[in-house]
Amino acid sequence: MTCDEAKILLTDYWSQTLSETQELAYDAHLGTCESCRAEAERLGSLWKSLALIPAEEPSPALRSRFYDTLAAFRHGLESAPKLTLRDRILALWPRQPAWQMAMSFALLVAGVGIGYTVHTGGKPAVEPGNPELAQLRGEVTNMRQMVALSLLQQQSASERLRGVSYAVQVPSSDTEVLSALLRTVNQDPNTNVRLQAVDALHQFGASPLTRTAAVQAIGKQDTALVQIALIDLLVDLKDKASAPELLKLSADEKVDPAVRQYAKSALGKLQ
Repeated sequence: MTCDEAKILLTDYWSQTLSETQELAYDAHLGTCESCRAEAERLGSLWKSLALIPAEEPSPALRSRFYDTLAAFRHGLESAPKLTLRDRILALWPRQPAWQMAMSFALLVAGVGIGYTVHTGGKPAVEPGNPELAQLRGEVTNMRQMVALSLLQQQSASERLRGVSYAVQVPSSDTEVLSALLRTVNQDPNTNVRLQAVDALHQFGASPLTRTAAVQAIGKQDTALVQIALIDLLVDLKDKASAPELLKLSADEKVDPAVRQYAKSALGKLQ
C-alpha cells in the first residue's frame, strides 16, 4: 500500500469500515511508514474526542413553542378581514390605465354582445337601418381608438406592439390613429415596433397621407429592415409617385447595399 492510498483510506480506517484484507494491509503500512503512522494517530485522537461530545437534545420547551406559534398563526387567519366579492374583483383589476381601458373594452364587447343576443332571441340583427347597432359599432370603434392611442404611448415595447394590433382594427379613415402610427414608424426606439407599425399602414393605404409619409420615412430610418419594409409598402400600394425617391435611394452609396438593391427591384415593379 502506498502513502497516497493510505491517506485516502484514513477516515475509513478509524470508522472501521475497511474490509479485513484492507485493514491488515493498512496496519502493515503504518508499521513501516512513520509519516502515515503520525497522521493516523493525530486523526485517531480527533476521532475519539468527537465521540465524547454529547448528542444535542431538543429543548423541552420546543413542543410548547411550536404549538404557541401555530395558535398565533390560526388566530391571525381568523381575525383577518374577510374579502368581499367586490374586493376580490378589484384585486384582479389591472393597475395600468392602458390595461384598464383594454379590459373595459373587452367587457363592453362581451356584455353588449350577450345582451344583444338575448334581446334578439339568439338571432343576429342585420337590419341596415338599426340605430342601436350603429350606435354599438360607433362605441366599439371609439373604444378601440382610445386603447390603441393609449398603448402606443406606453414605455413598454410589448404594450406598444399591442397598441399597433389595436390600431389595425379602427376604420382606415381614422386620421388620429394614422398619425400615431406614422410617429411610431419615425420615432419609436424599438425596431420590432417600427416594423409592426409599417405593416399596420397597409390598413390605411387609401390615404394620400400614408403614401407621402412612407416615402419621407425611408430616409429617416437607421435600420435596413424598416427601410425595406417601407419599400414593400410602397410597392404593395402601387405608388408610382415614389419612383423618384426610390431612384435617389438606389444611387446613394451611403445607404445599405441591400436597401439600394431592394429599391432598384421596387422601381422595376412600379414601372
